[in-house]
Amino acid sequence: MTTFVDRVELHVAAGNGGHGCASVHREKFKPLGGPDGGNGGRGGDVILVVDQSVTTLLDYHHSPHRKATNGKPGEGGNRSGKDGQDLVLPVPDGTVVLDGNGEVLADLVGHGTRYVAAQGGRGGLGNAALASARRKAPGFALLGEPGDFQDIVLELKTVADVALVGYPSAGKSSLISVLSAAKPKIADYPFTTLVPNLGVVTAGSTVYTIADVPGLIPGASQGKGLGLEFLRHVERCSVLVHVLDTATLESQRDPLSDLDVIEEELRQYGGLGERPRVVVLNKVDIPDGKDLADMVRPDLEARGYRVFEVSAVAHQGLKELSYALAEIVAQARAAKPKEEATRIVIRPKAVDDTGFTVTREEDGLYRVRGEKPERWVRQTDFNNDEAVGYLADRLNRLGVEDELMKAGARAGDGVAIGSEDNAVVFDWEPTLMAGAEMLGRRGEDHRFEAPRPAAQRRKDRQAERDEAEREYDEFNPF
Repeated sequence: MTTFVDRVELHVAAGNGGHGCASVHREKFKPLGGPDGGNGGRGGDVILVVDQSVTTLLDYHHSPHRKATNGKPGEGGNRSGKDGQDLVLPVPDGTVVLDGNGEVLADLVGHGTRYVAAQGGRGGLGNAALASARRKAPGFALLGEPGDFQDIVLELKTVADVALVGYPSAGKSSLISVLSAAKPKIADYPFTTLVPNLGVVTAGSTVYTIADVPGLIPGASQGKGLGLEFLRHVERCSVLVHVLDTATLESQRDPLSDLDVIEEELRQYGGLGERPRVVVLNKVDIPDGKDLADMVRPDLEARGYRVFEVSAVAHQGLKELSYALAEIVAQARAAKPKEEATRIVIRPKAVDDTGFTVTREEDGLYRVRGEKPERWVRQTDFNNDEAVGYLADRLNRLGVEDELMKAGARAGDGVAIGSEDNAVVFDWEPTLMAGAEMLGRRGEDHRFEAPRPAAQRRKDRQAERDEAEREYDEFNPF
């Protein structure tokens, strides 16, 4: 059974926002209690968080569909809906998030690093929040926005200081097993190592991690063998260690040709040219292996490599190798720039930025694109005429009608708000100021303007008393 997965396709969906509530307060002796509909709750986000206890993407391989909870709708009595719960997905350190086109969205390195993969939808406003001095009794509420949906790819790039690279059965797994406490599978056949193995090495005061990358063969950078699947694991390493087999049974191979082949694959993969290299001549405990190591060592040192002769089986030369790698790792860590706190960058929009665009398409349709118009359309209940009128008022105040006129739109022309696959299309009718607006604005209730019967009766009785006192004063001047 597969226990290590370093690349998965994940389908994440954030929670939808809850709908706002349209409600009117009802109480005895209060026939006009006013609107009291609550707001809808926010939908939950889908968040990726680096967790040091997670080392594989296996869970997402078996369950690739993940969804956060929706926000609850608002209720009467000014009760807002509950927010949806965020879905937190733990990922290993070194996980790269890509979109469907292969573009990098986030590089998650460091415990606790977070990335919002899908953002929850906003909750809709209830009619209590929509009430104003002029719109005292809205008979509608806004709908909650749908949450984001995204298909992403997670790739794990092992975070290690040292990477062991080389041909299959070169002794990489044996070497990491004696340098650290890691216990990888070891056998005498090619491709024993099918997944990267990590180990922790202590050399003096320096502690570093070492990764055993599965064996590479010619053509690995083009997808041959297992190389392409695991070459990404050497990208973050500070030191590359070439493990060369000096006791290979294949007559057409030798340490120098093996080194040239692996270097060519690393060059074609790219991004590793400046990484320090160390050469390890393994299996020198075998007589023929020792002789071959003595022959090729001068050539390797002439190329500028630091060469170490070791035997993982006989534990020869391991201490010198371990301390040499610790020295290189310490130098690489010291050369790294210090991490700075993330700066908050505020980019205010230009004063003349309308926030939307109006374009005329070839078929004569006028398309409106912009964050606000599209969000307002998503929040509108088109089964409610008052809500549709409210949307028209908002678009008019934003300046959409003015821009349509400037673009040459006439009454009856088709207008679409949104993208081609998700747009609201209607025949445009410009707003006309022809006296009908005197009937009242949308959402206004003139019953609030009229005096109430009880209050009117009190005023009439007070007026009668004032009139009686006035007459009494006229007939009784003293």
